[in-house]
Amino acid sequence: MDWIFWLIMGGVLLALIIASVIVIVSNHQHRLKRKAAATEIEQGEEVRAPATKQETTPELPPGQAEREGEGLPQEAKPETPEPPATRLARLRKRLASSNNALARGLAELLSSDKISAQTWDDFETTLISSDLGVGPTTQLVEALKSRLAIDGVSDPGQARSVLREELVKLVDPTMDRTLKIDTDTPPAVVMLVGVNGTGKTTTVGKLARDLIASGKTVLLGAADTFRAAAADQLTTWGARIGVETVRGAEGADPASVAYDAVRAGKDNGIDVVLVDTAGRLHNKTNLMDELGKVKRVIEKISPVTEVLLVLDATTGQNGLVQARVFADVVDVTGIVLTKLDGSAKGGIVVAVQKELGVPVKFIGLGEGADDLAPFDPDQFVDGLLGL
Repeated sequence: MDWIFWLIMGGVLLALIIASVIVIVSNHQHRLKRKAAATEIEQGEEVRAPATKQETTPELPPGQAEREGEGLPQEAKPETPEPPATRLARLRKRLASSNNALARGLAELLSSDKISAQTWDDFETTLISSDLGVGPTTQLVEALKSRLAIDGVSDPGQARSVLREELVKLVDPTMDRTLKIDTDTPPAVVMLVGVNGTGKTTTVGKLARDLIASGKTVLLGAADTFRAAAADQLTTWGARIGVETVRGAEGADPASVAYDAVRAGKDNGIDVVLVDTAGRLHNKTNLMDELGKVKRVIEKISPVTEVLLVLDATTGQNGLVQARVFADVVDVTGIVLTKLDGSAKGGIVVAVQKELGVPVKFIGLGEGADDLAPFDPDQFVDGLLGL
């Protein structure tokens, strides 16, 4: 019977070993779960799936956050933008006090007691150096020669009046410079395109600020996923003016982010969706193709009502090269000229309009929140002439 005893004891020992192994494995699994939970708490956003996120509370329509005081820090409540007329007055003052080539050439012409052939040659050279372009320069000089030969230049005031009329005509006040955001099937979609460094993302924020002040609901789409700071910069602008920003993970498909932004705008009855795009190098074919893709994907949901090309006014003829390429890819409907202050050559306004056949709709006067103004031909020319 001894063998029966030892058989029973062996079975008990085996059972104890199995039970011990189960306990050890269970404790190890619990430790792993606790460690994973702690890691998730520490990482926060990093453990979330990289799907597109709306950065502010989606339940609050854009603009409502600041009205209710929810979801935004105290300093994020939007300011009242400066009236456009005041901004244009500052533009006139800056242009009048500047030493840009166009203003200087006009002053020299008007100060001449007698306009000789050499005076005209110097004037023509000055206009071309101001980025006015050869064609517009020839047009302006021929018109002035004809009119001043008839009217004479003995009266500086009369000469200045003639010059003003011809300049305004050259800038073309007949162009429609309104922003196309009224649509029967909202949202209106405005894409902003341009190379890095032109102030494109900042322009999106300033434009959104003006639209909010005019009573429109706005949503921002951060489709520049290649520049690391772009989405953060746009989100900061959104928080500042009380609107949502739809963004994706860094390096996400820009067309996908743009699609999500427009879809969110449509689902929530937003008036205008402003889509910031990557600052694409205009000589990189694959990047330009990507920009065209963004526009095509957006239009599967809603038509793009405006494509605004943001150009740095100080880049001159290089800006015209950029304009040609962008216009071929996305059908530019309007131009925003940034950095049009005392250091800029004002002739670029005429040159880029002639090049694309589309109007300058906004001008950037500086870095401030109110340094974006609708373009007005009369006031622009008055600034150049110091009126």
